[in-house]
Order: sequence, then C-alpha cells, then structure tokens
Amino acid sequence: MSASAWMRSNLTTQGYCLSDAQRRDLSLGLRFSTGVCLSLVVLALVLQSAVMVFALSGIGVVAGFSSRHPFDHLWNHGVRHLVRGAALPPNPPRRRDAFKVATVWLVIVGTLLAAGATIAALALGGLLVAACAIVTATNLCLPSEFFAWWERRSSQKGAIAT
Repeated sequence: MSASAWMRSNLTTQGYCLSDAQRRDLSLGLRFSTGVCLSLVVLALVLQSAVMVFALSGIGVVAGFSSRHPFDHLWNHGVRHLVRGAALPPNPPRRRDAFKVATVWLVIVGTLLAAGATIAALALGGLLVAACAIVTATNLCLPSEFFAWWERRSSQKGAIAT
C-alpha cells in the first residue's frame, strides 16, 4: 500500500468519505486543528501550566460535542483564505469521539500538574503530544482506529448471535 493510500484509509477510519481531489484540497485544513492543538499542548507542557491544559480541555469539550472543532472555525473563516484552502466539512462522529478521548487525557494531565505530580503529567502529556503529532503528520488517529476496531468486533458478535 502506498503512503497516500494509507493516509487516505486513515481519514476513512476517522469517518471521512472524501474523493482523492477533496482529500488533496483538504490536506492542510484537516491537519490545522490538530497541529494548532499540538503546538499549544507542547507550550503548556513546557510552561507546566495546568491552567493552559485545562483551557485546552475546554476547547476539546467543544470539539468533541459539536460538529466543528473551534480551530476549524479559525481555518474556515480566516486561515484558509490566506492559503487559498478549501473549507473544512463537519467532523465525523468517530473524529469527535477521538477529541473526547483527548479531552479526558488533557484533564488528567492538568490535574496531575495542579497536584504537583509534574513527572507523571509530563510523561502522560508527552504521550498525548506523540499521538497528536502522529495524527497531524499521517492522519493516523489511534482512538479512531480503536473505535473502528470496536465497531467491527461488535458487528461480528451481532452477526454471530443472529
């Protein structure tokens, strides 16, 4: 499988149904929200700022429970015009579920920072940075992969039971 086909399948796993032309047009835009989050999480960890991590978890709540990540609005109404990019479609449910996982992760990291458990917070935060970097660079979203596996497993059990 080529790298392009693999990255396309990663977007499909997240729940996107895009043609190759749409995928090319959206290649930067689909990475924008995760890229901005990645940068902000790194900054929060460098500063060891529980307040900043909790603020990012608030952004994650919005991203997880609405069809648009707050940074998608930044892209759609500002940045895309500067780079002549395409408008982003709404986030599919599986991608929104991945944002919910990241939100819980951020709350845990923020709580650890606030409690003074800096080493544990930085370790878990580093894992979050790695996951966010992977999805930003390759569209491989580990929570989406898990949810897709779970859906396949559940449907197989349902088929066996009938």
